[in-house]
Amino acid sequence: MASSSVCPVPLDQRPVNQFRELSESQYFRWATLRGWEFFKPLAIAFGVSFLISAPTAAASYPVAEAPLEWFLIAAAGACIMPFLLLIRLYLGWRYVRGRLLDTKIFYEESGWYDGQIWEKTPDFLNQDQLIVTYEVQPVVKHLQQAIVFAAGVLFGLILASIGWAFLD
Repeated sequence: MASSSVCPVPLDQRPVNQFRELSESQYFRWATLRGWEFFKPLAIAFGVSFLISAPTAAASYPVAEAPLEWFLIAAAGACIMPFLLLIRLYLGWRYVRGRLLDTKIFYEESGWYDGQIWEKTPDFLNQDQLIVTYEVQPVVKHLQQAIVFAAGVLFGLILASIGWAFLD
C-alpha cells in the first residue's frame, strides 16, 4: 500500500477508506451477501410494504369482488420499497467505484470552500483499480442484476393488472 505521507487527502475522504467504510456499514454490507442472506431483507421489505399497500389496493379493488386485481395492485405497490432499497445500495456502491476509478480526487481540508484536487500516483491508482476489479465491481454487477429483476417483477405486475382490467 502506498505511503500515507504521499497523499494529501484527509483519511476520511480517501476513496480506499470510503470503500472500507461502505463495506463495513451494516446497510451497504448487505449488498455483498448472496442467496437467501441477500434476499431476506428484500422479502421483509416486501412483506411490510404489502401490509401498507394491501389496504390501499382494497380501496380501489375490494378483495371479495376482485381478488386478483387487488393482489396484483397490492403486490406492485409492495415491490416499490425493495426496488428503492436496491437503488440506494447501487448508488452508494457506484459512487465509491467512481471515486476509486477517478485519476483525480477532489477533497476539502477544512470544509470551508477550500476544495483541492489531488492527482493519484500510479501506486494509488493501481491499488484502487484492483479494489474495483475484485471487490466493488462484482457487487455493482450483482446489484444491477437484482435491480433489473425487481424492475421486471414490478412492471410485470403492473402490466398484468392493466391487462386484467382490459379483460373484464
